[in-house]
Amino acid sequence: MDLTNGQPYLAIPGPSVMPEAVLRAMHRGAPNIYEGELIDLTYGVLSDLKIVAGTVHKAAIYIGNGHAVWEAALSNVLSPGDKVLVPAAGAFGHGWSEMAVGLGAQCDVLDFGRRAPIDPEVVAEALRNDPTHEIKAVLAVHVDTSTSAKSDIAALRSAIDATGHPALLMVDCIASFGCDRFEMDRWGVDVMVAACQKGLMVPPGVAFVFFNEKAAKRRSEIERVSRYWDWQPRANPELYYQLFCGTAPTHHIYGLRVALDMILAEGLNNVWLRHETLAKAIWAAVQVWSSEGPLELNITDPYARSHAVTSLRIGKEHGTRLRRWCQDQAGLTLGIGLGMATEDDPNSDGFFRFGHMGHVNAQMIMGLLATVQSGLIALDIPHGSGAIEAAAKSIAVR
Repeated sequence: MDLTNGQPYLAIPGPSVMPEAVLRAMHRGAPNIYEGELIDLTYGVLSDLKIVAGTVHKAAIYIGNGHAVWEAALSNVLSPGDKVLVPAAGAFGHGWSEMAVGLGAQCDVLDFGRRAPIDPEVVAEALRNDPTHEIKAVLAVHVDTSTSAKSDIAALRSAIDATGHPALLMVDCIASFGCDRFEMDRWGVDVMVAACQKGLMVPPGVAFVFFNEKAAKRRSEIERVSRYWDWQPRANPELYYQLFCGTAPTHHIYGLRVALDMILAEGLNNVWLRHETLAKAIWAAVQVWSSEGPLELNITDPYARSHAVTSLRIGKEHGTRLRRWCQDQAGLTLGIGLGMATEDDPNSDGFFRFGHMGHVNAQMIMGLLATVQSGLIALDIPHGSGAIEAAAKSIAVR
């Protein structure tokens, strides 16, 4: 009997579930890119993106993915030979450092492993050991999508300030934007990068760099930035096309307009609370399953767990089997174990991830959890009983 007929559920940590309203807004003919409604629409989108970011400073839009804005942000503040400090709490921290190396930077990587967030005091100590201020920037990932570790960016800013070091604080919010609480200006972040395909619920293809005056000053001191990556004309355009260094991503703008309307109508604090509530329901279920089996949360400290993605460990004999059962037998696609390979598990078969970001609600999460439990039963994977009830109670008493 085929139980996959019906609407499939893509529960990977991005691209996320896209609302029908967003898809309908994008399902239209191409607009005029020289005058008319698109121009006003774009400036409204930029303004509202800054609300979600928690900043009154500058924003630049790039046609590209998260890796594109990694490079864009770095290109505007670093010259070849500059040194950066990269505290890494997962694969994406290391990925951003590799991008910096590709641009000619020297990277000092502080590896916090795969089960812990960034320790601000370790970062501060590294800065204290740089009395000549050779380090130009600290590159931190707010939520590392591979490990689901969430680092305390406000505490990191405080630790940096305590050293008196002038390094820029640059933060990757690609996984957390519109899901986990983030307040750029209040937390003292100089540069932030984000993308549209996760909390913003729009198909991949557009990403953003937000930067303050300190970062803008650094850009003015850089001898050369490629015309395409340069954020100055994008953030201060004289003509509309300069926002994108060419043709606008027309249909993404229509989708973003609807997605931002949905977020702001719900209220950003309510969006954050919804993600927190659903994440805690997932954690409640997993903790019950873990009581009598191999499944466990990758991040043990609840304060250090993302509200947008949950990385799980289950042993190399079970992870891929469980994912495939959920997909092939029930129409539920879970995220692979990304960046979690070990010598004994080179394909990361013992890991998988739940994506619970953007357009998600209680019945979707409860369906996800019940399907995973069906897979555990079908594959005879040991697990504790009562997980679904624990999740239901978590939601009921929120």
